[in-house]
Order: sequence, then C-alpha cells, then structure tokens
Amino acid sequence: MKIYTLHHPHNIEKSDLPPLVMALGFFDGVHLGHQQVIGTAVEKANQQGAKSAVMTFDPHPSIVLGHKHKQVQYITPLEEKIKRIELLGVDYFFVVRFTSSFAALNPQEFIDSYIIGLNVRHVVAGFDYTYGRLGKGTMETLPFHSREAFTFTTVEKLEDSEEKISSTRIRQLLNEGEVAEASRLLGRPYEVKGTVIHGDKRGRKIGFPTANIEVEQECLVPQSGVYAVKVKIKEEWYNGVCNIGYRPTFKNPDERSLSIEVHIFDFKQSIYGEEVTVKWYTRLRGEQKFDGIEALVAQIDRDKQKAIDYLKKLD
Repeated sequence: MKIYTLHHPHNIEKSDLPPLVMALGFFDGVHLGHQQVIGTAVEKANQQGAKSAVMTFDPHPSIVLGHKHKQVQYITPLEEKIKRIELLGVDYFFVVRFTSSFAALNPQEFIDSYIIGLNVRHVVAGFDYTYGRLGKGTMETLPFHSREAFTFTTVEKLEDSEEKISSTRIRQLLNEGEVAEASRLLGRPYEVKGTVIHGDKRGRKIGFPTANIEVEQECLVPQSGVYAVKVKIKEEWYNGVCNIGYRPTFKNPDERSLSIEVHIFDFKQSIYGEEVTVKWYTRLRGEQKFDGIEALVAQIDRDKQKAIDYLKKLD
C-alpha cells in the first residue's frame, strides 16, 4: 500500500496518480461498518480496473474545531489504522493533516482539490459522511459538487441490535469495560500496544509477577477491572490475566495513577523495554479493595483460573 501524507495545499498532480476509487471517512477502529465502506471501494476498483484508495484525517477534527484543548483517545491510533486498512487490500492511503486552513475549505474547494485533483473516478462513503467547512457538504450535495468528474456509492448504515455500528458506540463499550461486545463490533479483539516498564514488583512478592505496561496517552484503555487477555511478545502470543486500575489495596486513595499489569501464564523471561500488544477478551470483575494480602492472593488465584478456562475455549 502506497501512503501519502498531504498538507494543505497539497502539491500532487492529478497525472501523478492512476484512476482511483476512494473510500472517505475518519475510520477510527476500522470496525465492521468501516470495513463495509472500504470493502465496497476495493470491489468497485476491481470492477473498474482502477486502484483502490482510502482518505482519512489526522488528528481528529474535534482537536482543531473544538474551542477547548481536547485529548482524543483513539480505538486505532494512526499506525494501527494504516495496518488494519492495508489488510483490507487497499492500494493507496492518503492521510490529510487536519489543520485550520484545511478545515476552512468550502465543500467545492475540498472536492476540486482532494477528489477531482487526486484523479478519483468513484467515491465511496457512508450515508452520514460530510465534507468542507462546517460539514456543509453531504452525500446529497455530492452530485452537484462532483462537476460530473466522478461517480459515487453511498453505503447505508450497518446496524447491530437496531443501533448503528459506530466508533462512538465502541468507545462507550470500552469505557464501560464491555470489551467482548466492543470486539464483536470491531470484528476482532480490541488491542493496544505498550512498553513494559518497571513497577513496584509487589506482584512478584505475592507470587503473581506482572508485566507493567505503559501505553501511549492517545490509546483508549478499557474501564478499570480484571480481564482475560492475550499478550504478544516478540511475535509470540501468551495467555494472561490483566488488572487495569489504581491498586486500591496498596495505594493511597488520593494518588490517582492508572496501572496496567498483566500476569502472563507460564512465563519467566525478563521483558523490560519490550513493546507488547495486549488483546482484551472479557472482563472478569471490577476493581476491588481487599482487607489484606491473603484475601487479594485468593481472589487473584480465582481470577487466573477463570481466565485460563475462558481462553482455553478460544485456543
């Protein structure tokens, strides 16, 4: 997949690109609805003897358009999004830097420069896609703005339980700890990358050594609690049980620092500094405060067994 990062105004000539069928959207999560839009573009490109393309934006438009500083947590940060979209068989990927000058383009200017100007012959987008300043361009206005230079396909909403499959809905499910349901709408287990860092090594002292994982700020971490997970270390996957939380048994309640600790089953290697991937499968329970170490150890033992039983069904 060929990747372009475009800064407004871009300097790509139409003649530099083959005829394209372009899927448009932000595509955070690359969930089942997004996959339908992108898959339609790939299929149309094959039918028309053109190349398939996806156009997305970075950062999230709300960061530029919002009046207050906003920290956006992504289901798929850009690097992960690129990887997921490439797996769908896309030929070209365009990342447009979403700046105030780009946001100021009126709908016709956007179409002229970023669709017609990039040799797009057919556009595929969801029914609710908008473009141009204040989102005034819609799929209804697209025929007018197209200047008859391209055709288009509108993909209707993909529903699940009479609700639209959306990034907002998946984000909400993750914030509620409903990782199994979120994964179903994504079409794969939810995953996050992070780096193994030194912790206070309390887990080791009580017989459950853990890998402390630091994730990037922009990654969405599920609600605090205990989860059955898989961890990828140096291309190998291992089963484990993960605690996301503030360690209330040990911590002063005034010290609010989130930790992600994974007890990896049958694993004894030192992996400090390694980049790992965590896949969340199901939430076993919420975070609790225990009266003492013995009660905590007994509960961790039960959590571990539940995670082993759950993950065994998947293997």
